[in-house]
Amino acid sequence: MDFEFSSEQEMLRESVRAFLAAKFPLSEVRRGYGQPGPDRAAWDGLVDLGVVGLLVAEEHGGAGMGLVDAAVVLEELGRAVCPAPYASSAIGAVALADHELLATLATGSTIGTTAIYESGARYRFECPSTRATRAGDAWRLDGEKVHVADAESATVVLVTARDEDGALGVFATGDFTTEPTPTVDGSRRQGRVVLSGSDARRVETPGAVEVAVARAVDCLGVAATVDGVGAAQRALELAVDYAKEREQFGKPIGAFQAVQHLCADMLRTVELGRAAAYYACWALDDAPADEAHRASTLARAFAADAFPQLGGTAIQVFGGIGFTWEHDIHLYYKRLLTTAYALGTASEHLEELATLVVD
Repeated sequence: MDFEFSSEQEMLRESVRAFLAAKFPLSEVRRGYGQPGPDRAAWDGLVDLGVVGLLVAEEHGGAGMGLVDAAVVLEELGRAVCPAPYASSAIGAVALADHELLATLATGSTIGTTAIYESGARYRFECPSTRATRAGDAWRLDGEKVHVADAESATVVLVTARDEDGALGVFATGDFTTEPTPTVDGSRRQGRVVLSGSDARRVETPGAVEVAVARAVDCLGVAATVDGVGAAQRALELAVDYAKEREQFGKPIGAFQAVQHLCADMLRTVELGRAAAYYACWALDDAPADEAHRASTLARAFAADAFPQLGGTAIQVFGGIGFTWEHDIHLYYKRLLTTAYALGTASEHLEELATLVVD
């Protein structure tokens, strides 16, 4: 296991960061903040960079790379608070797609997302109430899915449902309606997906359906964690820069030990979060399935607990100005806050981790 990024990964990072800085700065994020509907500008730029097909095999038109490589992109997207549906399509949808979908996902002509969770079931996906009924060679879907990331941007939704025999399946459909779900973070759009006799196609998942869906959930959870690492790193940088410039009692506030402690705590959180997230990415690429799940659960448990605290600490460093709409730090705080609830809370992940250790 190599703890250093390769030259290709560093070039990838520089390319994505340069694009976001030039074409999608925070002023653009603010312009569409909290607005309904897809924002194509950032997505089209990522398509032009060729990063939306990183995880797709070369035989399907992708780059055939791994989650560690995609994490480089994800960290930069979190750093820029970018609302592009990258994790939903390039990570989640790709994890469940078959050969019929992979080629269009790789080119970005199709934007995919996963519809896994249902109202009243928390983060459990094993027994959905959504039903799939055979209709000749096709299928019909009936049910509702909640907390569907980038639902309004997606052209294809990969839905988990039970068939007539009670077996879990994954179904691809473009026949759905969406209802936007308000969130604290206006750069992360969610929605409710309503399926009413929706035309669908059954997807041949790689391996057992339950295993494939569980892996997709782990990949999405780690993607949210890496995104949080990027947001946390940038929040730390903004806080440190402000502590160097803002003066009180004739000296920079960074000279006071209390502020230094806050910044040191944030640095510790960023480094621990980054180590956990990238190890989980490596495990999902190369480790056995049980270790990959354990690493993913551990990374999410840490991020869900520590990242919102880091955001609050950054606000403390800024003081009153940190609470205002005019300052950028609140964008990062909201991004980190929603990381805690994107795919499970800290207590739920710790309970899952305890179960894994006991077993």
